Amino acid sequence: MHKIRSFALCVALAAAVACSMAAGRPKVAPATPVVDADLPPAERERKLIAVLTSDAPPADKAITCKQLAIYGGKDAVPALAALLPDKELSSWARIALEAIPGPAADEALRQAMGKVQGRLLIGVINSLAMRRDAKATDALVAKLKDPDADIASAAAAALGRIGGAPAVKALEQSLPGAPPAVRTTVAEGLVLCAEQAVAAGNRDEAVRLYDLVRKADVPKQRILEATRGAILARQAAGVPLLVEQLKSTDNALFGIGLRTARELPGPEATDAIAAEMRQAASDRQALMLMALADRGDAKALPAVLGVAKSGPTHVRIAAMAALQRFGNASCVPALLEAAAEADADLSQAARNTLANLPGQDVDADLVTRLSQSTGKGRQVLIEVAGQRRVAAALPVIATCVTDADAGVRGAAIEALGSLGDAKQVGDLAGMLRKADAKEQPALEKALMSICGRSGAACVAPLLPLAQGGDNAVRVIALHALACAGGPAALDAVKAAVNDKDETVQDEAVRTMSSWPSRWPDDAGVVEPLLALAKSAKKVPHHVLAIRGYLEYVQGTKKLSDDAKLAKVKDVLPLVTRPEEKRLAISALGTIATNGSLEMLITFAADAATADEACTAIVNMVGKGDVKGISKDERKKALQTAAEKSKSAGTKKRADDALKGIK
Repeated sequence: MHKIRSFALCVALAAAVACSMAAGRPKVAPATPVVDADLPPAERERKLIAVLTSDAPPADKAITCKQLAIYGGKDAVPALAALLPDKELSSWARIALEAIPGPAADEALRQAMGKVQGRLLIGVINSLAMRRDAKATDALVAKLKDPDADIASAAAAALGRIGGAPAVKALEQSLPGAPPAVRTTVAEGLVLCAEQAVAAGNRDEAVRLYDLVRKADVPKQRILEATRGAILARQAAGVPLLVEQLKSTDNALFGIGLRTARELPGPEATDAIAAEMRQAASDRQALMLMALADRGDAKALPAVLGVAKSGPTHVRIAAMAALQRFGNASCVPALLEAAAEADADLSQAARNTLANLPGQDVDADLVTRLSQSTGKGRQVLIEVAGQRRVAAALPVIATCVTDADAGVRGAAIEALGSLGDAKQVGDLAGMLRKADAKEQPALEKALMSICGRSGAACVAPLLPLAQGGDNAVRVIALHALACAGGPAALDAVKAAVNDKDETVQDEAVRTMSSWPSRWPDDAGVVEPLLALAKSAKKVPHHVLAIRGYLEYVQGTKKLSDDAKLAKVKDVLPLVTRPEEKRLAISALGTIATNGSLEMLITFAADAATADEACTAIVNMVGKGDVKGISKDERKKALQTAAEKSKSAGTKKRADDALKGIK
């Protein structure tokens, strides 16, 4: 029961906030809980009640009321009811009374209506509304004529939430003569009653109430609410009223028509909205097309497709967006024509729609058209097939990479990057040998994409490119080989480190140094990187080689911690610059051994790397015992970190860890 009541507490809290302006916000701040949460429920409730009847501070009583919303029962009602006249605690008491089940809380709130005034009375009325207490109807009806407009309005809203024939009758009678400040809430109450009638299946009564409010002298917002309800309550018979709103020159009524157009189900509504859309002004057409799209009813397809073919550009674009919801292959011809038009926005919208048009029949239609197309039309079809990942189009697209039309070639190359596999690498490699500088980037992108998917199977046709005479082509080959991976690809990259062209050399070094990040378990790169670190004539090559080497040590899962530490020791004589030392520290920080810890302590003595080393030390041994590292070794390392680090945060973490070592 307590778990269920916790939801009631959330509702009650929300209501308390909503009513704070009307009922008076309490001036006390909730204190900390005053009762042990581990007590049995009955004992806890008894103690909470005792707090309310004591001389405890208001803050304690406030938090007690909130706890009683969860744990209280009928026994708590008298103590809570006694607080309803209290300006500071009334709202807190109502939180609990709204949540406590049973008639006792209802009775207490009804009795309070005769004891409190002003904002406190409004709060009590709101609580009765929250509980939907039908027995309060007569008292609330009497309050409809209260001279205080706020009280009368609260009563009207409460009657709407409670509902029932007596509430409806009272609100209906009050509507014409109520003061303007109250009449809007009376109308709101009638709308709420109408909603309850719909829920109960009494649509005729709901329509009557909605129409009553629509025709009353009430603020526009109430008329809009009632209009929406009247359309939905009528169901299919509400279509004429819906169309009336869509034709209205009043933007607010047109807006409620658009909203309701999305909600009213049935083919009759779709037909009517589509018919009205065709003859509406262009600015409204676009908005109505969005409503049709949200309905997702394919019955609107002919009307929407017709608008997509001609008319103002912004309307055609809106129609194309709608087609993405319910279009099919019948839309393809019109969209292809639009995609070939000169207007860039319109053309792009058509392409987007073709790419997202639902249905496998669309894919089949595109493949058929592709084999029969030429020029601009073929280019669009290739682009769309690539975006839709239409594998069946791949054979035709592969033949288009040598098309005489540059646009078709470019589209085919890009599509191959999305759809192709190792079989297409040879064709693209052949093109790359002959391509000019403008086409090379597209070919490179396609090759890298295919190699990333297909792996080492792509290497063989790339090797001749890596050994060719064109420097730019050799660089592209290196990039593609790095995406493909495998021993043969790595051998080609290693060979390129000694290329006759410095640009190719530089790119080969960068590629080899990043190899561990692509292929972290490829041990074949380790010795070449170490050799390069020893022999490099350029400082950037030296730094990149060390970085790649240490990235491998840090990332591989094939080596034990001892083997990793040995690898780090191999490269340490070459580590001289602070940036290189930081790379070594990063690797050592992942090796939880005493030897690694000792090396970090050494780095901590160097002012240039002290902070990084100290952070690594605390990360390694600051969280508790580490296998293979004694408590004394941990203490020594943490003391070093606390002494050498310049970071207050690192010092504190080290000190805290030291205190935890027993």
